[in-house]
Amino acid sequence: MAPDDEDIQVPVPELLEIVLDRGASDLHLTAGAPPTIRLHGDLIRLVDYPILSPRALQGMIYAILPQKMRERLEGELELDMSYALPGKARFRVNVYFQRDSLGAAFRLIPYEIKSVESLGLPSVVSDLARYPRGFVVVTGPTGSGKSTSLAGMVDIVNRE
Repeated sequence: MAPDDEDIQVPVPELLEIVLDRGASDLHLTAGAPPTIRLHGDLIRLVDYPILSPRALQGMIYAILPQKMRERLEGELELDMSYALPGKARFRVNVYFQRDSLGAAFRLIPYEIKSVESLGLPSVVSDLARYPRGFVVVTGPTGSGKSTSLAGMVDIVNRE
């Protein structure tokens, strides 16, 4: 890699388009590695892209953050947010500091909220969403549909 290459910034939307095109679920950005996607549970390095330097990575991440979010990240050293490719997809984003550098993980989330029925959840899930009070815990491994299920439940509350 030529010395000038160490600060090459790849536009984050370009990388998120790759996530969509390949049917991946996640994009991981860390210093010292090329952008990496998660496809069917496997981490795949995008070797056609440069290894990201800490400075390049900060520039890439800051390019998608409004000033208030940048300030929050710098104060709390971590940031959870959503990011959209308008008309295409939404992503849940976690930006964090790791080994004196920024890192970020983007998780593809459904663009439209699916109904509890279309998710194939039992009718008791809809009943739980309609309770005026109470505490519900939804657990499961990463990628098992916890957030999708909860979004369907919240949609019931919002519609009724």
